[in-house]
Amino acid sequence: MIRRRVCSAGAAAGFALLAACATTPPAPPPAAVALAPALPVAHEELPVTPVPVPPVVIVQAPPQSSVQPVAAAPALSEEDEQALALLADLQRYAVESGDDLKRELAAANAAVNRTRNDASRIRLAMLLTLPSAGAPDDSRALSLLEPMVGKGSSSPLKQIAAVLYAQIAERARSVREEQKKSAAAQEKLDALRAVERSLLLERSRNAGGGGAGGGGGTR
Repeated sequence: MIRRRVCSAGAAAGFALLAACATTPPAPPPAAVALAPALPVAHEELPVTPVPVPPVVIVQAPPQSSVQPVAAAPALSEEDEQALALLADLQRYAVESGDDLKRELAAANAAVNRTRNDASRIRLAMLLTLPSAGAPDDSRALSLLEPMVGKGSSSPLKQIAAVLYAQIAERARSVREEQKKSAAAQEKLDALRAVERSLLLERSRNAGGGGAGGGGGTR
């Protein structure tokens, strides 16, 4: 009994296996459906209104000037003003006539007698060297300028005095040398004239003695 049940159970399992093998295999999945190409979509062109663009204005900074502001000149001292006046007088004296220079010389003498300051002495010394104002007096001009020379000051008046003193001293030296040369030449000329007179005198003596001797022979 038991054997038959076992055989029946094995037979049932074999039929089930065969039935499973005989079952139709599942169908493959359907192929992907090809998509149709997309049709172009017509776009409607909309009118475009141009937007006005405001003009571009370029603002440039004003160029900076390279010229630096000039500082105000310092006020001139009294001595500087006197020096400028003296230089102006030098230019004026060069074109003035003799009569004007003589009047200037008289006024300068009076100014020195009143106030013997540096400016008045320099002005008088300049006029004393001008022949048109009168006979030049270099020695007096040098004596007026000498106290202002060699003091080691670099003021404008002292500088003008030093330049004028050097010029007058050089001219005075040249005049002395010319006078010495003229004196030496005059001495030579006087010596030649003395020799010439002595020769003429000797010749006249010889001529006179010879005439007297000839007259005595004829007698």
